[in-house]
Amino acid sequence: MRKLLILGAGTAGTILANRLRKELAEAEWQITVVDRDDSHHYQPGYLFIPFGIYSPRQIVKPRWRFLPDGVDFTLAEVERIDADGKSVLLKGGRTLDYDYLIVTTGAVPRPDQTPGMADGELWHTKVFDFYTLEGSAALHQALERFTGGRLVVHITEMPIKCPVAPLEFSFLADDYLTRRGIRDKVSITYVTPLDGAFTKPVASATLGHLLTERGIEVETDFMIESIDNEAQAIVSYDEREIPFDLLVTVPLNMGQQFIIDSGLGDELGFIPVDKHTLRSVAHDDIFVLGDASNVPTSKAGSVAHFEADVFVDNFVALAKGEPMTHSFDGHANCFVESGRGKGLLLDFNYETQPLTGTFPLPRVGPMQLLKESRSNHLGKLAFEHIYWHMLLPGRPIPLPAAMSMTGKIPADPSMAAAGH
Repeated sequence: MRKLLILGAGTAGTILANRLRKELAEAEWQITVVDRDDSHHYQPGYLFIPFGIYSPRQIVKPRWRFLPDGVDFTLAEVERIDADGKSVLLKGGRTLDYDYLIVTTGAVPRPDQTPGMADGELWHTKVFDFYTLEGSAALHQALERFTGGRLVVHITEMPIKCPVAPLEFSFLADDYLTRRGIRDKVSITYVTPLDGAFTKPVASATLGHLLTERGIEVETDFMIESIDNEAQAIVSYDEREIPFDLLVTVPLNMGQQFIIDSGLGDELGFIPVDKHTLRSVAHDDIFVLGDASNVPTSKAGSVAHFEADVFVDNFVALAKGEPMTHSFDGHANCFVESGRGKGLLLDFNYETQPLTGTFPLPRVGPMQLLKESRSNHLGKLAFEHIYWHMLLPGRPIPLPAAMSMTGKIPADPSMAAAGH
């Protein structure tokens, strides 16, 4: 019997376990999924917890509930991958061997990598993250106590999970403080290592305009060196200092430590892969999906979904000894909460940046691209139900894995390709 080992029962790992169990005969393939705990977090919900829109209980469910019959679920921490020996060493001494390995272990915030962040006395008193359940819950309490001053929303470095989330937090904070009647007592500064609000030019211009419209100052090209806890300021390598009364930071995002320890990751612990097949560039029997790879697109649930659509067809062909003919194009789409009951939608891939238009149908939509609308906000809220009941179980979702130009309207043809 051939052995398929999946490390990580998050979004990508759970989708793949469900999809591949249907495609691979149980008499021929043993599928094992490994994770260190049995708590599956709906990570997009972290954004809403600080504002009291979601509660922590709402976004955590048992992992086993979403894994299919015929899959072995092992609760254990991974110590090391022995890629040459085709085995995985678990903490405690147990070893699992494999014929094929799929790594879906995601990205993790590493506040310990910035001096004065996790090791500072202000951590979770005046310095907060919202990329963890604990951080977002603590931030909820801090926002309820906040009565005015300097609110700084900060990104340490790219790439990060859901790159639009810090922008969404800024918009929601503006809305939240306005509804509390204290917006005029708060200055909001958005601090980014990028040269604009976002990574893609057209989207960056649109989102940057929204920040300006909401009275949110933008500080670009800010590469943080440390947090000065005594002065309550973030300090850049070029010696700029931005003071804060409340700092909401996105720590450095990295791959899992065991990937680094196994010698499989780049400098941030993300595994280099062929961006079209998601196959490790170093080992033909290892594939990487979701946030754990170095593919040059967003680290987002939609990417895991579209990757899985392509990968499953390829892996089934590979299992039959046939060539992998399907190619992932970097497709991603992201809802962007903009506050005031509205949102935007971005749809892009490796080659084409977010454009205006409608999604998924031309003219009909119902979603508007790069334009605030009520339907986009409702779509973001509705996605939670889709996530638990359709996406994770691997049920068909009527969206093509490859990005379509149907319904899209380039604002300027010269801007249609990413990087122009």
